[in-house]
Amino acid sequence: MASRRPTATAPYRCTECGWTTIKWVGRCGECQQWGTVVEASEQTGVTRTSTPTAPAADRAARPITSIDTRDTPRRTTGVGEFDRVLGGGLVPGAAILLSGEPGVGKSTLLLDVAVQAARNGQRVLYASAEESTAQVRLRAERTGALHNELFLASETDLATILGHVDEVQPELLIVDSVQTVSSALSEGMAGHPSQVREVASTLIRVAKERDLPVVIVGHVTKDGSIAGPRVLEHLVDVVCHFEGDRQTSLRFVRALKNRFGPTDEVGCFDMTGSGIAEVPDPSALFLGHGAPVAGTCVTIALEGRRALPVEVQALTVENKGPNPRRVVNGVDAARVAMVLAVLARRAGIRVSDQDVYVSTVGGVRLVEPAADLAIAVAVANALRDHSLPRSTAAIGELSLSGEIRPVTQAAQRRTEAERLGYRTIVDSSSSSLRAALDRLRVDVQPRVGDDIPAF
Repeated sequence: MASRRPTATAPYRCTECGWTTIKWVGRCGECQQWGTVVEASEQTGVTRTSTPTAPAADRAARPITSIDTRDTPRRTTGVGEFDRVLGGGLVPGAAILLSGEPGVGKSTLLLDVAVQAARNGQRVLYASAEESTAQVRLRAERTGALHNELFLASETDLATILGHVDEVQPELLIVDSVQTVSSALSEGMAGHPSQVREVASTLIRVAKERDLPVVIVGHVTKDGSIAGPRVLEHLVDVVCHFEGDRQTSLRFVRALKNRFGPTDEVGCFDMTGSGIAEVPDPSALFLGHGAPVAGTCVTIALEGRRALPVEVQALTVENKGPNPRRVVNGVDAARVAMVLAVLARRAGIRVSDQDVYVSTVGGVRLVEPAADLAIAVAVANALRDHSLPRSTAAIGELSLSGEIRPVTQAAQRRTEAERLGYRTIVDSSSSSLRAALDRLRVDVQPRVGDDIPAF
């Protein structure tokens, strides 16, 4: 029978929640985690004692108002977009976890961070447990990441990595990755939950004791979550996720957790053949080029705190069959279907006899309701063969009644649109979809046979 308190008859314990059982099982019966049930006597790296211990003089508890933070200023990494996500730079003693899918560019990004920090006068130790030093050197030559203050080691043993830290005395430590490093203090192969927890807790303890910023690379599972025990995300100070579409070169870094700054910042990067480059102003990435074309409309989307102009494109093709096609790319199919229904019922623009294709430019995905109005305008323009000037943007959420509702951060979106030169901005100041289309001079008169109710 299982219980929560280890006994002589319950020699196996879950390292996640403390659940115990008399025999080994692959999955914990309490927290449902796989591979976390180990022998109760197995070392976990956590010291347990019930005897009170007097703290050292320099570690005695003090009033929070007497603690001076001027000795722990942020240090820039030299990569502005990464500093933006971190909240301004690296905090001494901070433990940062960077996750991402295989091949997205985590190692390339951190190698660039390492060389930029070295060029700023910081000594950096890059511990690669997945590649040899020659392989990392080849990538560094390709990306121009060579500097005498950047030290490189290829080690999978935690004790050896700590030995390199003692010899090099770095001001920034990068470990790539935590799932490939093992410790002799814990049983199991590298990547086992107990090993990941032991390695991470040791690196974090070293970071706190030496005021040494540590960046740890973490693998992800097939569903996109960070591999290993969930406690890994609780131990670190910052959790960043590096993401991007394989079909495009654009990459985003998002902060999922940040004890030293906001979690709604986004860093933009461009993956090129010569490495990774910052994109401080990605405004032009999601816009079409050339003369205005019928069926296009620009909206202002929010990526974290950033307001980005995104072009929505629509194409309508007459379909004489009973089931017209609805093909979308970069937008939510359910919201497009709702927008088409509102167009037909509230604005007199029927698309039941048209194949409708809606897409965004640049591979960006719009999931927020603020794009509803732009989708509606783009479809209406495509059907009426009407093109808008490049200086026009539409921002707003559509209700089923045809009303244009205000969206979050509306003032920020409008300010960014005006900064980028959009002089005509259609938003919730227009009372309804029909009024917005009329303002944009889109023909909303019902066609012959349309049954449009009076408003």
